[in-house]
Amino acid sequence: MDAFLLSRLQFALNISFHILFPTITMAMGWFLFYFKLRSNTSGHPVWMRMYRFWVRVFALSFALGVVSGVTMSFQFGTNWPGFMEKVGNVAGPLLGYEVLTAFFLEATFLGIMLFGIRRVPNWLHTASTLIVALGTTTSAFWILALNSWMQTP
Repeated sequence: MDAFLLSRLQFALNISFHILFPTITMAMGWFLFYFKLRSNTSGHPVWMRMYRFWVRVFALSFALGVVSGVTMSFQFGTNWPGFMEKVGNVAGPLLGYEVLTAFFLEATFLGIMLFGIRRVPNWLHTASTLIVALGTTTSAFWILALNSWMQTP
């Protein structure tokens, strides 16, 4: 096996692993917001129990998505430097917007969502859950914008 084939296999394994976690995270963010709203409106404890169970799964999925996404972004530059040199003027800003959305917006409110349930007012905790759900969806928008540009430049 040559280095080119190995680098392609490495990227294929990484992207196959990566696609699972952001997809789960995007859907689960909206489910968590729904559980939180139902808990607030109905007052029934089952909704908060569901929220507390699934928020742990969400945190793990989010962390694995971040780790695999960071390694994938490094692989773009190391595996295909010629490609990135040609498309960098378009790909760079789009990936930068995704990083701003994911790491600054989501990470800030993810901390409130995970650790602030008893420390912040209920409305702020609910709002942080909504902002995290919006942030994951916005991150997907930037990635899909880059992907669609790569398919039809």
